[in-house]
Amino acid sequence: MLREARVVVAAVRRVALLGGGFSTDEDGLLDDWLLDHARGDRPKVCFVPTASGDAPAYIDQFLRVFESRDCEPSVLPLFRRELDDEALRAFLLSQDVVYVGGGNTANLLAVWRAHGVDRILRDAYDHGTLLCGISAGANCWAEGSHTDSFGPLTFLRDGLGLLRGSVCPHYDSEPGRRTSYREAVAAGMLPSGWAVEDGVGALFVDGRLEEAVGTTPQARLYRVEADGDGGRGAGERALPCRVLGGSG
Repeated sequence: MLREARVVVAAVRRVALLGGGFSTDEDGLLDDWLLDHARGDRPKVCFVPTASGDAPAYIDQFLRVFESRDCEPSVLPLFRRELDDEALRAFLLSQDVVYVGGGNTANLLAVWRAHGVDRILRDAYDHGTLLCGISAGANCWAEGSHTDSFGPLTFLRDGLGLLRGSVCPHYDSEPGRRTSYREAVAAGMLPSGWAVEDGVGALFVDGRLEEAVGTTPQARLYRVEADGDGGRGAGERALPCRVLGGSG
């Protein structure tokens, strides 16, 4: 008797880099775009505000915005943690979206590792949870990032490594970002990567760019790579972004 073949469907692994969202945008276009990519009709969306030290105002802002949307919002605090290890793992793996807030990238990674959150998020990624975030919440998914975690703008050769290369947020809005990031890539301090302007969303599926969107016609996502001729420079290439909201 032949056994019925079992078909195993691998989960699609996804990361979204956000140059905005509920904390900076009044139009809500990036958050709507994000939820359009979440699995399920009423996705579970967990906000992780570790990088801001679980700032209460930040948490309140997330809940105020997402409670008005067709989803099930929740928050994972770690500075006043309530869940034991087993419950923490079960909670995170039950989420459809993990939305990481901005703040200090280096502190975020250190706290996650102390609580084992980094390992759980790797498993969530492999099981199809959409991982995303703004600023530090975008930096954390890559191998390295451009950050002000230590005061001045610098490079951080640390991250979860779910997205190959490096990430630079606020590419157009913070003085010195563009020059400093390109210098770090040119010098080999950071691998080639993705520079995200404010108002941009970039979705990666299994590590490859699937879609880039912008809230304005001017918003851009850039690929920044070191010169391949032995020089000490780095070039940037603007990638097309679909404009959200039907404008442009």
